[in-house]
Amino acid sequence: MLPEKPASGHARADCRLRGKDRRRLADSHAKPEFVEFVVNRVLTGMLLCWSLPSMALTFQTRLENASWEASGDQFECRLSQNVPDFGVGEFVRRAGEPTVFRLKPREPSIKAGRAMLFAAAPYWRPALRDIALGSVLLNEGEVLFTSDDQQAGRLLTGFMEGRVAAVKQMQWKGGMPVEVRMLATNFMTPYNDYLKCVAGLLPVNFDQIKSSIIGFPGGGYDLEEVGRAKLEIIADYLKADPSVTRVILEGHSDNSGNRLLNRDLSRRRALAVGEYLKALGIPEERMLIRFLGERQPLVPNNSAANRAKNRRVGLELSRVPVAEQTLVPPASGDAEQATLSD
Repeated sequence: MLPEKPASGHARADCRLRGKDRRRLADSHAKPEFVEFVVNRVLTGMLLCWSLPSMALTFQTRLENASWEASGDQFECRLSQNVPDFGVGEFVRRAGEPTVFRLKPREPSIKAGRAMLFAAAPYWRPALRDIALGSVLLNEGEVLFTSDDQQAGRLLTGFMEGRVAAVKQMQWKGGMPVEVRMLATNFMTPYNDYLKCVAGLLPVNFDQIKSSIIGFPGGGYDLEEVGRAKLEIIADYLKADPSVTRVILEGHSDNSGNRLLNRDLSRRRALAVGEYLKALGIPEERMLIRFLGERQPLVPNNSAANRAKNRRVGLELSRVPVAEQTLVPPASGDAEQATLSD
């Protein structure tokens, strides 16, 4: 921790005219050279007061020790700086999502509440002005706060301009302001490594595809172009993430035909999706195929648009070990099961 040094008692005294100097200055017999001396001392004290940092508890690495580290993989990229005695500040870009900035304290250092986020001028560049990026909500827990993507982007631009990231909470224990600062020192090389990592991210993350729908709005069971494109993205993710152990495919239909025809259509749709995933390199044993006919509509079958939505295959991705899953239809018999060989 590099705390701000509060103005010392001596510095505070210099910020005002001392009593004995006031008395001597008021003396009409004071010599001109003494008047000049007192005025110069007062001006010097005022400049000193203006230049001193405000009294605050500040967490910041020393300038000579400041460094950044880029890390990540296909799923998430990070650009981080360690803040001594506080924790870590980091930019995070998850697959399929924009970059955010967040603080992760090692232990409670700032209480929950509101704080201000700045792309601030460093102390040694007083000509720059601080840029306020808005308030952030501080939470108790592993992550103190997470910015939005616009704040993160402006902070990154600020670091390239030589600014620092500053999170300021105006009151803490005893009413003392608390500030966390991250320096731009040694920023550009790790930042370029971070950009290389971002370029290799997958287009989606698990949460975005764990429940997906492949539509058959035109009827029948032939995959449409939109459905094929979505399955290609899902297949790329499945090949990159071996922790996804099971893909459940459930075929559905609308209620336009008789029950037997609808059941067969839902079966053929599920099989069509399974065959396409298999052609894309997803092993058949990783898939469980079910078909339900018209029995579980997504929306009421009361219009042509709604019936088109109900002609679909739902995909559910699971990370539960295969041995712990139920690989048979529910006891109610609501779903029937198929394999790609059917």
